[in-house]
Amino acid sequence: MRESKTVVEAKAAPAARQFEMDTLVGTILQDGVLLGLGLIIVGMVWTWFRTGSLTINYQIAGMNLFQFVLDEVRLAVHGAVRPHLLINLGIAVLMLTPFIRVAASVVYFMGVLRNWKYTLFTAVVLTVLTYSLFLS
Repeated sequence: MRESKTVVEAKAAPAARQFEMDTLVGTILQDGVLLGLGLIIVGMVWTWFRTGSLTINYQIAGMNLFQFVLDEVRLAVHGAVRPHLLINLGIAVLMLTPFIRVAASVVYFMGVLRNWKYTLFTAVVLTVLTYSLFLS
């Protein structure tokens, strides 16, 4: 009787870990999308109140995502909060959400599951994503 209970517990452990991983990934993606969307909506509403229009005339050119995020965070720290800043931060959150999801997966595969094959594959994906952040 004791052996069968141990076998059942051993089979249930991977399913529980998979559920934890699915929950982690789902939470990261959901929260990232909701935060990014919220920032964009607040920026658009603010623009509408200031100008009476939802038209935003500006370009994001000549910089990579890393520079873009750094410039926007620098403006926020210095108190230059404006509609464009909120919209840009929303865009940055949306673009960084998949990156954060992959980074969390690497940590989870390495630290919790100790699955070195998935850790290696996911680390390669994270490396490619990180490199892409610095491309113009």
